[in-house]
Amino acid sequence: MTQKWFTVGQVVNTHGIRGEVKVVSQTHFPEERFAKGSRLALFGEGPQQEQAVIVESARPQKNVYIIKFQGYNNINDVLPYKGWLLKVSEEHRAELEEDEFYYSDMIGCAVVTEEGEELGEIKEILSPGANDVWVVKRPKGKDLLLPYIDEVVLAVDIAAKRVTVRLMEGLLE
Repeated sequence: MTQKWFTVGQVVNTHGIRGEVKVVSQTHFPEERFAKGSRLALFGEGPQQEQAVIVESARPQKNVYIIKFQGYNNINDVLPYKGWLLKVSEEHRAELEEDEFYYSDMIGCAVVTEEGEELGEIKEILSPGANDVWVVKRPKGKDLLLPYIDEVVLAVDIAAKRVTVRLMEGLLE
């Protein structure tokens, strides 16, 4: 069985000469993902471009995290990884509270109304501000944008890959 990997950030540049990198976070759990001792992997664009790493230290700085990996002690050690994705394996993902779920688990879920009408499936999740917006690919017509709020999302069943919603006036127009 192949291992599933989930992107938690991208190395956008080096930082200084002591082997630190600048990482743009792509996770809701940066304090956990980039904590000392975290086991991650760097993935490049080509086949066989994968490198396991362990976080030695990390700190936020403006809109990035400055991360140092164990065994990488100068700029020449980390320079080749510029542009690579930083990922966590499925086995190292955090346990979530009840009624919480990962974005990756939501993609592909069927969306149905409380009356049972099939609307399509979730293809993307946007985070524009106050609440997330689920982009639902409809069988015909334009995509449906569903706000992730209690008034709209009634039930989420990750195991069945099914989301039940109540459509507010104007959502299908």
